[in-house]
Amino acid sequence: MDNGADDSAGSGVAAGATREANLDAADHRHLRHALALALRSRAQGRHPFGALVVSRDGAVLAEAENNSLPPAGDPTQHAELRAAQLAARAAGVDGLAGATLYSSAEPCAMCAGAIYWCGIGRVVYALSEARLLALTGDHPENPTFALPCRAVFARGQRQVAVVGPALEDEAAQAHLGFWQRGAAA
Repeated sequence: MDNGADDSAGSGVAAGATREANLDAADHRHLRHALALALRSRAQGRHPFGALVVSRDGAVLAEAENNSLPPAGDPTQHAELRAAQLAARAAGVDGLAGATLYSSAEPCAMCAGAIYWCGIGRVVYALSEARLLALTGDHPENPTFALPCRAVFARGQRQVAVVGPALEDEAAQAHLGFWQRGAAA
């Protein structure tokens, strides 16, 4: 399991290519589902992020889009946090140890904490935090942390396996032009 000890994690194309090799066909299918959720979120005028949680046996336990767009949205309603929360209600924390959270982007520190506390055992993400920052710039609605999810998970007592970035170019498509025009789809 990857507990965050890899210093190259999420730092560039080479790391992404190596990590992507660890994905099977089901992982690619679920990750592309997360990307489709991000596009759907954008089409609804919300920040372009999506996530889903899949059980050990391949059943989708929960899926969510981002709902943190001001003024009506709640800044804590990132797609990853919402999906983890829904999955914990559906399967219970004990039922999530073998589950995987698939995300269109690397979970932020808040979402990584929620994933950890829900007991999800594995995370697969598409867009790295570094690549996301390059796309969003200093947009006030997305003041990203320079804190990889692996670093958050490495501080816990339970291991969370992390695979990513993967499919970064595909994941970037949902963000192209979004942050430059403000929050308009």
